[in-house]
Amino acid sequence: MAAIGDRPVGNRVLLMGTCMCDAFYDEAAKATVEVLEHLGVQVEFPENQTCCGQPAFNSGDWEASRKVARFTADVFAGTLPVIVPSGSCAAMNFHGNLLQFEEAPEEKINSLARRTWEVMDYIHNGLGIKTWPGKFAKPTRIAFHRSCHTRGTNSGEAIVALLGSIENAEVVPFGQDEQCCGFGGTFSVTFPHISGRMGSLKMDHILEVNPDILTSGDMSCLMHLNGLARAQGRSIPHCHAIEILRDTL
Repeated sequence: MAAIGDRPVGNRVLLMGTCMCDAFYDEAAKATVEVLEHLGVQVEFPENQTCCGQPAFNSGDWEASRKVARFTADVFAGTLPVIVPSGSCAAMNFHGNLLQFEEAPEEKINSLARRTWEVMDYIHNGLGIKTWPGKFAKPTRIAFHRSCHTRGTNSGEAIVALLGSIENAEVVPFGQDEQCCGFGGTFSVTFPHISGRMGSLKMDHILEVNPDILTSGDMSCLMHLNGLARAQGRSIPHCHAIEILRDTL
């Protein structure tokens, strides 16, 4: 098995399906499997997986979050790369050390952090796929939302490079593209009015460039933005970036 930096790369991986895939965006998980298999990667899905622990962590219930994170580290134990179709959940794994605080470091959590890849980052930077051999039937304008949890990672650049290489695709810039969409997990529940205003402002900027598709590496952001847009009568087709790779083959 090869490695990029200290993260393993290989043709056999474990898939973390995430709660968002399980509850709302199963197509993102299916597309992840189909795209990776197309690239010759064997995907294994541990059926006893649950949550990464982020909701409890964001809510300040660190004790509960530690328990969930420890269980997740047990489920995904070993040496294989762990592929996640979610920048948010991948970030939770990356920063698993935050759960330890004054406790002794736990190698199983640290191991999971070192083996986790967001799926588009894995394809572009892990497997070295720099262009995507897909095609849209007609010119298609794609608005890409950069989620907060992918900041400081290679995922955003990977998504732009892969989507931008698709025939007839154009990734169109829009105003304040680095701004938060307002979801923030439990933030949207605790501060719904602020969250809604932030999301509405984000949609204003996105719709100004008249895209055909809204995409992201985070389904939670897409769910938040589309929910607001639908409530305001201005919905737009949206999907995870991995679905675009699959659907343009």
